Amino acid sequence: MRLKLRDWALAVKRDVHALYLASRDPRVPWHVKLLALAVAAYALSPIDLIPDFIPVLGYLDDLVLVPLGIALVVWMIPSPIMAEHRAAAAKAGESPKSRKAAAVIILVWIACAAVAGWFALAAMRR
Repeated sequence: MRLKLRDWALAVKRDVHALYLASRDPRVPWHVKLLALAVAAYALSPIDLIPDFIPVLGYLDDLVLVPLGIALVVWMIPSPIMAEHRAAAAKAGESPKSRKAAAVIILVWIACAAVAGWFALAAMRR
């Protein structure tokens, strides 16, 4: 069981890198590139949209949403192209980190905090 879980995690990591590579491939349609880039950026970001310290929801994105996003994009990319990028990702080894995605997630959190603060002020004025 432990070996299967480790192999699955390595396959997810390889596929995230392969999606990043596919998002730069001219043979992939633009809408699939956009989705592949979004999934890869979120998966490679050092910051989660839902922090892991939040019970249940914190790990939900890592265990469910990211693999579902990967599966959707892999399904949308033609098999020969995906196989090519999987091989390149396996050969490269280390996955890149996305600092830009981390910045976007921080901006989303700041926007959420601003909206929550605005609603709190509006509620206090009533």
